[in-house]
Amino acid sequence: MINTLQNIISFGNNILWSYVLIVLLISVGIYFTYKCKFVQFRFVGEMFRLLGEGASKSVCSKGKKGVSSFQAFCISTASRVGTGNLAGVAIAISMGGPGAVFWMWLIALIGSASSFVESTLAQIYKVRDKHGYRGGPAYYMEKALNKRWMGVIFSIFITICFGLVFNSVQANTISLAFQGAFGANKLVVGIFLALLTALIIFGGVTRIAKVAEILVPIMAIAYILVALLVLIKNANHIPTMFKLILSDAFDFKGVIGGGMGASIMMGIKRGLFSNEAGMGSAPNAAATAEVTHPVKQGFIQTLGVFTDTIIICSCTAFIILLSGAYNTKGLTGIQLTQNALTSQVGSWGNIFIAACILLFAYSSIIGNYYYGETNIEFIKANKIWLFIYRTCVILMVLFGSLTGIQMVWDMADLFMGLMALINLIAIVQLGGIASAALKDYVKQKKQRKDPVFTKNSIKGLTGVECWDE
Repeated sequence: MINTLQNIISFGNNILWSYVLIVLLISVGIYFTYKCKFVQFRFVGEMFRLLGEGASKSVCSKGKKGVSSFQAFCISTASRVGTGNLAGVAIAISMGGPGAVFWMWLIALIGSASSFVESTLAQIYKVRDKHGYRGGPAYYMEKALNKRWMGVIFSIFITICFGLVFNSVQANTISLAFQGAFGANKLVVGIFLALLTALIIFGGVTRIAKVAEILVPIMAIAYILVALLVLIKNANHIPTMFKLILSDAFDFKGVIGGGMGASIMMGIKRGLFSNEAGMGSAPNAAATAEVTHPVKQGFIQTLGVFTDTIIICSCTAFIILLSGAYNTKGLTGIQLTQNALTSQVGSWGNIFIAACILLFAYSSIIGNYYYGETNIEFIKANKIWLFIYRTCVILMVLFGSLTGIQMVWDMADLFMGLMALINLIAIVQLGGIASAALKDYVKQKKQRKDPVFTKNSIKGLTGVECWDE
């Protein structure tokens, strides 16, 4: 039974990732880069300004219980920054070679335009709830495309993908890291994670936002500082490392043997798993923010893609490549990252990675959970279904802690691919609305205003609930 399921998953992944998604992700990213006039590069300064502004204050106009722009960034980054950054990068390099890093960078740079579009759309079509706001791809599929059935299918996929499968991946990596660092029993780690998850997810989105707001900056800064230490130690090898990445990425001789193809596929798969650009996940967090203009959150979520892949994933890649550990047979995933860092800083590196992955992956678990919850609310399932979902999340965390690494990663790839496919089809049809919102934002900035959006800001806009004058 397990072998049959594995074969079905492998077949689905081969179709999606070999023939459909690689072409679609790159072409859609290039299309939005052109349509939005290189938005991901032109407005980097504005992105940082808005992030700093959001961190300095929590904006809750009219007494709403919505989360701040910075908290929304933290929820989405909590989901992005996790197993993919430490274990996923290691898997990409061990299976696709050093060149996979280049393709991971490329999909982030191109895909960040798709991230801007989907997050801006999520803000435009968000709805009010008891916590403030909620929204995401399912909501703009229903309200902008008038295709509720499409939104329901997406909601089912994202609930299974993030709430269940991805959380299984996160738990799997935590248990492997603690087993490698401390010889910990996987069952004990699994039970501990399940109990910790239960405490948070029964507290609602406000508690999730507060936990994410604390964990994300701490874990990211600590990991970046250690990576900088490794870079300084190996400063004379840095040019050689970049040469290796580029030469392997464009190893046309390897095309015949499938080497270059594996590099491209692994780089894009693991890059998408990590930064989620165009997948339709981050817009669920983007929609919760209280902002004066949808483009503000579009900018901030675009910055999240850069933070995840260009900075944090690169840290892992540099540690592994500078150590040479990727040439060690039998090492992959989090154990490769642990081995690489230990070879550079000593035995404490093993423990440090275990601690990092606990924070990285656990913050992803709570962020992933929220994506499922908001989409269950879209389907209008009752409280019983929400309770069942929460219970299943806890059980999948336990399951992931105990199961084999290949099975959970293959399942993650399949559901991630299906999600991305549906969302990309939707945002291609709605990209003009996000582009019009960007033009409105730029126009107001040129007038030296703090941009404010209303449903009348875009001519003919319908299906909008939260942007009255």
